[in-house]
Amino acid sequence: MTRPGKSEYYIDIALSVSRRSTCLRRKFGAVIVKNDQIISTGYNGAPRKTPNCMELGFCPRKQMSIPAGQNYELCRSVHAEMNAVIHASRLDMVGSDLYLAGVDAETGEPVIQPEPCMMCKRVIINAGIARVILPGENGSFRYIDVDDWIIQDRVSFK
Repeated sequence: MTRPGKSEYYIDIALSVSRRSTCLRRKFGAVIVKNDQIISTGYNGAPRKTPNCMELGFCPRKQMSIPAGQNYELCRSVHAEMNAVIHASRLDMVGSDLYLAGVDAETGEPVIQPEPCMMCKRVIINAGIARVILPGENGSFRYIDVDDWIIQDRVSFK
């Protein structure tokens, strides 16, 4: 048995966290790590004290035939990235890494090459997180420098 690398280790933890998700479409988990120490975790689910899709027995976005990646304002869930940020101190997050992983709720298959939505990108930027690590194909990983999102945002509004 080989020892997993750090990216594999933290992505595996993010997948484990995703099992707490209450979403009927996709189950995501996020882990914020700094200096090899877990700062916070989060999974996608309805805000506290509000009914989630598992309790309702249906996904409102699916019922309205809304494709994945669109009209998140109609979703019951707070995204995993946002929940992880909400539960951490900004001072602890500055310069940290966020690991994000998920599975398709219906098939149980891993989501390959996930991408934080625009709102989550903004939250990640404001939190001071430096890098986002995502699972790729065939056990590979994608490393995103959050400063690249800031540069892209500046360029797109010129």
